[in-house]
Amino acid sequence: MNNQPIHVSNTSRRTFLKSSTAAAVATGMAATLGAAPLAHAAGSDELKIGIIGCGGRGSGAVIDALSADPNCRLTAAGDVFAEVAKASVAGLKQHPQFGSRVSVDKDHIFVGFDAYKKVIDSGVDVVLLTTTPHFRPMHLKYAVEQGKHVFAEKPVAVDPAGIRSVLASCQLAKEKGRSVVSGLCYRYHKPKLEAIKRVHDGAVGEILSLHTSYNTGTLWHRGRKPTWSEMEYQIRNWLYFAWLSGDFICEQHVHSLDKMAWAMRDEPPVKVSSIGGRQQRTEPLYGNAYDHFASVFTYKNGAKMFSFCRQQAGCTTDVNDYVMGTQGTADLMQARITGQQPWKFSGPAGNMYRDEHVALFGSIRSGKPINNGEYMAHSTMLAIMARMSAYSGKDVTWAEAMTSPLDLSPPKYEWSDVSVPKVAIPGIG
Repeated sequence: MNNQPIHVSNTSRRTFLKSSTAAAVATGMAATLGAAPLAHAAGSDELKIGIIGCGGRGSGAVIDALSADPNCRLTAAGDVFAEVAKASVAGLKQHPQFGSRVSVDKDHIFVGFDAYKKVIDSGVDVVLLTTTPHFRPMHLKYAVEQGKHVFAEKPVAVDPAGIRSVLASCQLAKEKGRSVVSGLCYRYHKPKLEAIKRVHDGAVGEILSLHTSYNTGTLWHRGRKPTWSEMEYQIRNWLYFAWLSGDFICEQHVHSLDKMAWAMRDEPPVKVSSIGGRQQRTEPLYGNAYDHFASVFTYKNGAKMFSFCRQQAGCTTDVNDYVMGTQGTADLMQARITGQQPWKFSGPAGNMYRDEHVALFGSIRSGKPINNGEYMAHSTMLAIMARMSAYSGKDVTWAEAMTSPLDLSPPKYEWSDVSVPKVAIPGIG
C-alpha cells in the first residue's frame, strides 16, 4: 500500500489555508513575553510566532495569525515529520499576501518528538499548538512554563490525565499573565455569540433539552509503507487511534459539544450514557476508532443533552445544534430563535478562524490576557466521558471522568513497533 490517501470525502476544518496556500504547498511540497504590551524583542513591537504541528490545520493557523496582526512574523516551525515541516514552510513562503512575513530559516525548522521544545526555546513570543491532539497537554505545559502566549487547537486532550494537565497549565498561564486562546472557534463567531447571548438572557426561557448532531462522511487514510514502524503508521493515520485523536467524537464532534456547553453556561453534566460502534469502518486499517456515537448527557436540573455523531459514507449529512426551552428554540447553526421572542441574526458574520487570533494578539498588545483554559478543557471532557461510556457500555459521571486515572500515553515516544490498540467492545472491554 502506498502513501496516497485511500479516500477523501470531507476537507479539513480550515480547508488548508482557505485553499490559497494549499496550491503553494502542493507545488513547493529566550525571551519571555511580559504581561505589558510590547515588552518583548528588545523593545520592538514585532511578535515572533512559532508553529508546532505543520499539517494543513497548522499552516492554516499561521495564515490566520498573520492576517490577524500586521506586525507579527513566523520564525520557527516544528513537526515530527521533516517533509511536513519543510513543505509547510515552503508553501507559506509562497503565500501571495503573507509570504514575506514567513522568516523561518533552515536551522529554525525542527523535527522529531522534541521539536516542540526547540520551537518554544527559539525566541518566539507566541506558540500555535496544532499537532495531533494527544500531544497538546505536554506541548501546552512546556509553552506556559516558558512564558509563551498560546493558541491551542481543539481538542486539548484525549484522556482525563491530559485534561487535568491542561487545567493546571492554564492556571499557571493565569498566574504568569499569559494568554491561552482555544481553537473552539464558534465562540468567536459573531452569529453564535449573539445567539448564545440571547439564550443566556432568557430568549428561550428555561432550557429543557439540547440536541446536537455532527453526522458527516468519511475522511482520509494515508495507507502504510513497509518502511514505517507501527508508531509512524499510527501517527500518520492518527484519526483512527484513540490515543492520538480521542476518537472522532473528541477530534471533530467536540465543536458541537462545546456549543451545547456554552449554552449551558459551561455547567458540567452529572453523567452521560453513550452507545457507539463500527459499522462501515471495520477493517484493521481504521485502528480502534468507532464510526458512530449517540449520547445522552443529564444535568443537575434534569435537562438532557442529546448528542449524535457519525462518520459514514453514503449517509445523510446533518450538522445542527438546538437549544429548546420553555419559551422557544434556538437554532445555533442558523443563528435564529423561534418562539415567544423570535430573532434572526443579520449583519457580517466575520471569519471565526481569524477572529480567534485577532482576540489573541489583541490581548497580548493590550496587556489584558485571555484564558479559555477552563471551557476548552471541560468541553473536551464532554467528548472524552462520552467515549468512555460508549467504549465501556456503562454510564460515566462527571466526577468519575475528572478523577479517572485513564492515560492513553504510550510507554515512550520513538519510531518503534508500539502495540496496536484493540477495538473496545461495550460490556467486555
